[in-house]
Amino acid sequence: MTKRGRWAQHPELLLERSRNGVVRASDLESLEMSSRTIYTRCLPGGPWQRLLPGIILLHSNEPTTEQLVTAGLLHGGANAILTGTAACLRHGLRQAAMPPDTGLHLLIPHDRKIRSTGFVTMERTIRLPSPIVRHEVPLAPLVRATTDAVRRLGNADHVEAILIEAIQKGGCHPNALLHELDQGSLRGTAVPRRLLTGWVDLRSMAEARAKTLGQRLPMPPSHWNAAIYDRQGRYIGRPDALWEDVGLIWEIDSFEFHFRKADYARTIDRNTRYAAAGLVVVQTLPSRLRDDPGGVLADLIAAHSVAAARPRPDIHLASAA
Repeated sequence: MTKRGRWAQHPELLLERSRNGVVRASDLESLEMSSRTIYTRCLPGGPWQRLLPGIILLHSNEPTTEQLVTAGLLHGGANAILTGTAACLRHGLRQAAMPPDTGLHLLIPHDRKIRSTGFVTMERTIRLPSPIVRHEVPLAPLVRATTDAVRRLGNADHVEAILIEAIQKGGCHPNALLHELDQGSLRGTAVPRRLLTGWVDLRSMAEARAKTLGQRLPMPPSHWNAAIYDRQGRYIGRPDALWEDVGLIWEIDSFEFHFRKADYARTIDRNTRYAAAGLVVVQTLPSRLRDDPGGVLADLIAAHSVAAARPRPDIHLASAA
């Protein structure tokens, strides 16, 4: 009679040794399961499957995202950290901003020699960050996860989408992302560096497109981001663009673009001050700058005509105090 290991008498040990149904083959062998038995059970039609070298899933169904992440971390070993797009999602960024499936990207200490394989990219680094643990998964901080993601993408639209999402949704400052890019390898950083450099001194990323579009107008704005005051020297606002001679202002507004709801409330208060001062206001969604620049130009030209036909509001660029 063939002697069978502890796993046969106590099958519950298999699940106890696993996490999310994923287990190292070496842990199975510690339960006196032979390597041949493990191999046989992972053959096509068998009850298990091999996800990565030495990493077994204890069922034959399609693995879940959690199981794939668990397999990647087991493959990476101690101190492995999830980064890239998968980490960005776990930090709360939206799936819609992410590119098609890029697999898993893990950081490991530089002295570890573990090869990339299957759906897992292993990156040895001398700059291993302190992880942020979410639901027992160690994540690279969002700034690092974002830069790790974009420097591996060749599509500029995908790079821009992730960076915008990290800044809007994640609250990352363009300067912080640029600094992180500077600390690592320069490989793959040309596109994100160009985008971030263009955004770093702007109040919003959409203003970059607005400035370009404004130069196509018959009468471009006279000022950008200039603080305006009423006759008594009371602060009115700091519009994205101003035509001082006719009292026309242009704001690039979107609830989605603001980091917090409080920002949106301030926008409402600001617009009330504009109306009280008699200013003509054009508000444009960031997405419309990209998708309908001709329509935006037409709106601005029409608004300029309306503003020019009215008495100029009594506004000033500096406090009268």
